[in-house]
Amino acid sequence: MAQGNNGNSNTLVVAKASGALEQMKYEIAQELGISIPQDGYQGNMTSYENGSIGGYITKRLVTIGEQQLAGQFH
Repeated sequence: MAQGNNGNSNTLVVAKASGALEQMKYEIAQELGISIPQDGYQGNMTSYENGSIGGYITKRLVTIGEQQLAGQFH
């Protein structure tokens, strides 16, 4: 998910998070029953599949952020 890694032009705010985000992508795809090709090329996957994975990543990251914020204000 880091820039230059897979043709993605998005840059990470925390560069060290790249590995964790990549792992999360594969975990979520597995949970959704979507197979990501071994070579990592997702160009042959449908927009629905890629969008589902991205949407669930976003949902999970928001949940993690909310939990961290809640912990700060207790």
